[in-house]
Amino acid sequence: MPALRHACLLFALATAVAGCASSTPKYLRAPTLAEPGPAPQDSRNAYLELIERMQLQGAWYASLAHVDAFRQRYGDPPTLRLLQANALRETGQTDAAAALYRELSSGPQAAAAAHGLGLIAAHRDDEAGSELSLARATQLQPLNTDYLGDLGYARLRAGRFDQAREPLAKALELSPGNAKATANLALWAVLRGDNATAERLAAQANLNEDTRRSIQQQAQQIRSRLQQRQAQAAAASSTARIATVPSRAPAPAGSRLAAETRRDARDRDPSRLPPSMLERFGTSDHPTENTP
Repeated sequence: MPALRHACLLFALATAVAGCASSTPKYLRAPTLAEPGPAPQDSRNAYLELIERMQLQGAWYASLAHVDAFRQRYGDPPTLRLLQANALRETGQTDAAAALYRELSSGPQAAAAAHGLGLIAAHRDDEAGSELSLARATQLQPLNTDYLGDLGYARLRAGRFDQAREPLAKALELSPGNAKATANLALWAVLRGDNATAERLAAQANLNEDTRRSIQQQAQQIRSRLQQRQAQAAAASSTARIATVPSRAPAPAGSRLAAETRRDARDRDPSRLPPSMLERFGTSDHPTENTP
């Protein structure tokens, strides 16, 4: 009997195992190989990053087309408007870009908007406007090396060499080895006549010959611009001085005629003529053949 009970137990276990192996629970789902689709927010951010990359590559017009496509699909967030303003500025549509930047000047994009307005003002040779906007950008984001470098460069173009040093030095120390920051500070040194410092900076950053040549060319352009501005200011000052000199009023016709009559009378009076004229045209009892 024990052997029979043991055989029955083995049979029961085998039956249970076979039943488990041949049946699938109704509540289980078959596995799928499809990846879950991206969330709408992920697609939105990925599209913004795509537009940013296009602008970094210089595809400004294409980025404007994608700005319109993004707006149709996801709306018009401030980040998109900033990208649009940057593209408009780079494609020469500065008035439209400035209008967008002003709309963004009080929100989370305020620093970037101020930077954009500063670049537009610099392009228009508006030194005061460029200084104001770029300085505001660096105040809002004091660690942004691009903003610091552009502020320093704008001051170099304006001839404010002493004031340009601080933002340029900050940019280089915050980003050691950065080629743009090094070139800007080397340009500052060249404009101040410190070629040794400029050469040392270029050597430390291992700037290539094209970059070094560009530094010298920009220095010459800035010098020429400042000289031209000084010449124009001197000419304007001279014109203003001439304009302020009082002019003599013309004499009345009657008094002028009277003066001319008196002058004619004096001219006909031999006693008033110079001695040389008397000697030449005076009467003589014995004229010579040399007398006219």
